[in-house]
Amino acid sequence: MHFTKMHGAGNDFVVIDATRAPLALTREQLRHLGDRRFGVGCDQILVITAAPDTTVDFGYRIFNGASGDEVEHCGNGARCFARYVVERGLASGPEVRVRTINRTLVLHVRPDGRVTVNMGTPDFAPASLPFDPSGLASRTEGQETFWPLPLADGQVADVATLSMGNPHAVLRVADVATAPVALWGPQIEGHARFAHRVNAGFMQVVAPDAVRLRVYERDAGETLACGSGAVAAVVAGIRAGWLAPEVEVATRGGALRVAWYSPQDEGPVTLTGPATFVFDGDIAL
Repeated sequence: MHFTKMHGAGNDFVVIDATRAPLALTREQLRHLGDRRFGVGCDQILVITAAPDTTVDFGYRIFNGASGDEVEHCGNGARCFARYVVERGLASGPEVRVRTINRTLVLHVRPDGRVTVNMGTPDFAPASLPFDPSGLASRTEGQETFWPLPLADGQVADVATLSMGNPHAVLRVADVATAPVALWGPQIEGHARFAHRVNAGFMQVVAPDAVRLRVYERDAGETLACGSGAVAAVVAGIRAGWLAPEVEVATRGGALRVAWYSPQDEGPVTLTGPATFVFDGDIAL
C-alpha cells in the first residue's frame, strides 16, 4: 500500500488516498501501520475518500495510530489533508470542503503553504462529549463553566468541557513546563465521567493573545501538538475572559493560530498552521 507521511507542528500522520477504491484495512493492520517500531509510525492515520455527496469535495476519515479506532476530528490532520489534496492535484483549487464522521470542514491552503481550517462551532452541552457532571458543584468565570474533577490522592482538576467534534477538557496551569501532564493527563483522559474518554489540555496564559499548551490525547498520550485541543483551549479562555479573539498557541511542536470572533452567537472557530510533507513510501500489510 502506498502512503505519505506528513506532520502538522509535530503531530504526525500517515495519509492514504482511498478516492479510487474503499479502504479495506482491518483494525490490526491500522495498528501495525501506526506502530513506531514495526510499522511506519504516527499519531493518526488520515484517509481521503471520495465525496459522500455533492455538497463536499471529499470524505475525511481519521484512525488512531495506536488503537486503530476511528475518531471524530483532528485539526492538525485536516491541514495536512488539505495540503495533500491540493498539491497532489486531487482538488481543483485552494479551498476544499470535507466530511468527517460528524461535521463538515472548510479547508483553505494559503500561498505560503500554511492551511486555515474552519473548525466549526463549539458545543458546550455536556451530552456532546459526553460528560456526566451530576453531583459536581460547578463555578462560572465569565461565560465559562468549570467542573471540579476528582483525581487520585485527593487532587482536583478544575476543567472546562466542550466538543469540537471530539471531546476536550481544558484546565489552566501556571506553567506548562511543570504542569502534571504525565500524572493528571491519563487520569482525566480515562475519567469515568467521560464515557468515550477525553483529550486533556493544559493551558498557560502568557498574554491575552498568547498561550502555551500541552495536550494529553485520547489513546495517544501527550503529543507534540493537537489542533482541536488548541481550538478548545482558546475557546475556553475567551469564554472565561482571559483571551483576545485571536491567539497564538505555542505547542511543543510549533505555533498555531486560533481565531474566534463570534463567541456571543457561538460561531465557527478557525485554526491556522503548518502542514509539512515528510516522505512517501510503500508498505506490505
